[in-house]
Amino acid sequence: MLIKTLGEIIKRRRKELSITQPHLAELAKVSTNTLYKLERGQGNPSLDVLNKLAEVLGMELTLEVKKRH
Repeated sequence: MLIKTLGEIIKRRRKELSITQPHLAELAKVSTNTLYKLERGQGNPSLDVLNKLAEVLGMELTLEVKKRH
């Protein structure tokens, strides 16, 4: 999944829950700057950061292996 799409999904869920970026960053124990970059589709977040955000947002991270033809 492209980082831009992932950022859009996180942003949409955050807004559904009426959580500000600074508050989400605080709840997930990640820097506000990291969250800003992620929502803009920039940066390269670690799985740890993504997992923390997903947990706070009530989401689940899953990895999918695609077979090559």
